Amino acid sequence: MRKLVLFVATGAGSGYAPVAPGTMGSGVGLLLYLPLASLGGAFYLLAVGGVAVLGIWASGRAESIFERRDDGRITIDEIAGMLLALAFLPFRLDVVVAGFLFFRLFDIWKPPPVRAAESLSGGLGVMADDLLAGLYANLIGQLLWRVVLPGGIG
Repeated sequence: MRKLVLFVATGAGSGYAPVAPGTMGSGVGLLLYLPLASLGGAFYLLAVGGVAVLGIWASGRAESIFERRDDGRITIDEIAGMLLALAFLPFRLDVVVAGFLFFRLFDIWKPPPVRAAESLSGGLGVMADDLLAGLYANLIGQLLWRVVLPGGIG
């Protein structure tokens, strides 16, 4: 069970990257986005919810294994946040790149209430801030690609 917890919590090992494990975890989220995007809206959202629930479970247990709160090796939160950042947005390269950049910006910057969400306990605290960062990124993406740039860039 320990190996499964660590595999899930570290985003298939992306959390062990020596540099920028959160960015690597976000990259794993992009890799998962590619096949999941073809599922369609409701199924995609169900998959994101499944990753989030699995992440709450695994990250809470991984904190005990690593003996550290929200250990940097835990990247399932970035994966879930990245998937949420791209939900219901057009499946295009410009959208995916912008979604990635916006998600990383909000995940690092942590505007209110993103930072406050980190104070929640256990796996929920690990996951909540990244899900909120993903929601912020998604809202910006919706505004850009549905209102400002519906035809895309270039």
